[in-house]
Amino acid sequence: MTNKAREIKLIALDMDGTLLNGAGEIPEENRKAIKEAQDEGIHVVLSTGRSIATCKDHAESLFLKTFLVTVNGSEVWDWQGNLIERNLVEVEQMRWLWELAQKHGAKTWAISCGKTWKDEMPEDLDKLEWLKFGYQIEDDTIRNNVLKELQARGVFEISNSSLVNIEVNAFGINKARGLKTVCERLGVTMDEVMACGDSLNDISMIKEAGIGVAMGNAQDIVKETADVTTKTNDENGVAYAIRTWALKKAKEPALKK
Repeated sequence: MTNKAREIKLIALDMDGTLLNGAGEIPEENRKAIKEAQDEGIHVVLSTGRSIATCKDHAESLFLKTFLVTVNGSEVWDWQGNLIERNLVEVEQMRWLWELAQKHGAKTWAISCGKTWKDEMPEDLDKLEWLKFGYQIEDDTIRNNVLKELQARGVFEISNSSLVNIEVNAFGINKARGLKTVCERLGVTMDEVMACGDSLNDISMIKEAGIGVAMGNAQDIVKETADVTTKTNDENGVAYAIRTWALKKAKEPALKK
């Protein structure tokens, strides 16, 4: 990518570690920059690993009137709460994921349609529809062993939202795919998207966006993948990125490629 003028029509923002600061709040400077972008006619979309239940209030507080990409792309919603797309993990795979957790003594969370299950699962998994499974594993050796077994299974989209967790979606389901659905609805191309994130579950959208932005606090692999790096989530990095590369109100640092 060369340092040329690029019109951004859509800004995709991860939440935890990106839009939200370390206290889990949206800094006022980020709010102001998002409003500035919206006032210029730029769509702002939250693209998160969270479920609709845990991100809808944030979207409403920002007066976002577009779409929400949730559960790493497993669901896409419009701003009025209508489901646009849903991509499920098969029940038999969820059962295997739960058994793998028990085998390794791992802490877990799982998202079904309408509920998040922490360190437990219902007796009859078949009665629910499943969107994502997650492992929280502090021990590097155990986490790597779990990761190897997941990869060997060959039927999952595997990422993370922190260095000590593993997130599992249905194969091919990620934030980039969710954003493509949004772009089609809005008449925007991925080249006209600026995507900001900090973890492995953000890499797909950072790779495919016209401008991929890594947070200053991002994992190293995310920084290596991104076109540019902004400030940290505790330094209003989202506001800096919006004003620098979408609104071009600040002097633009050279893009990496």
